[in-house]
Amino acid sequence: MTTKTVKKSIVLLSIVLSSCTNDNTEITPVNEVEYITTVTAVFKSQNGGSDVVLEFKDLDGEGANSPIITTSPFQQKKTYLGSVTFKNELLSPAQDITPEILDEALEHQLFYQVTGNLNPLAYATNKTNYDQNGKPIGLQSVFKTDGAASGILRLTLRHGPNKNAPEVASGNIKNAGGATDVQVDFPITVQ
Repeated sequence: MTTKTVKKSIVLLSIVLSSCTNDNTEITPVNEVEYITTVTAVFKSQNGGSDVVLEFKDLDGEGANSPIITTSPFQQKKTYLGSVTFKNELLSPAQDITPEILDEALEHQLFYQVTGNLNPLAYATNKTNYDQNGKPIGLQSVFKTDGAASGILRLTLRHGPNKNAPEVASGNIKNAGGATDVQVDFPITVQ
């Protein structure tokens, strides 16, 4: 053997030996990070008129491109039943995250905040809109319009909120705590 070959063998042997350990420590897998790239809110008119679709898409995740937000106007003097869905469209095929939110109902709540002269949204009273403790998940809402109005509708999905804190069950995010999974602002008009 040449000196060069011996040196290579020693280096290779040290790499192999240093990567082996005698402890039986198990490696814990890390939870996969889920991205919410698309938020869709569909508001179905309950007394005639057109349905309204609001959509937020950020298909490059935290990339350089701005999200695409599309909206359509609400009509005056109408009642709308809203439902919100969440997707990760970075995957192919796209992954609907909404069922996971429903499966983890105790750990999630969607909040609706409005600015301008928009009427507040209320949680729909469907049983499926509440967790097993009777606290809101909030994926379904009721929006009643009066006259012309405009402002911002902010949707905030919280993970791990304190659903027993004051006014959280009625949709007030102030005392909710928890971590924000996604927050989207939609410019809204009522015509």
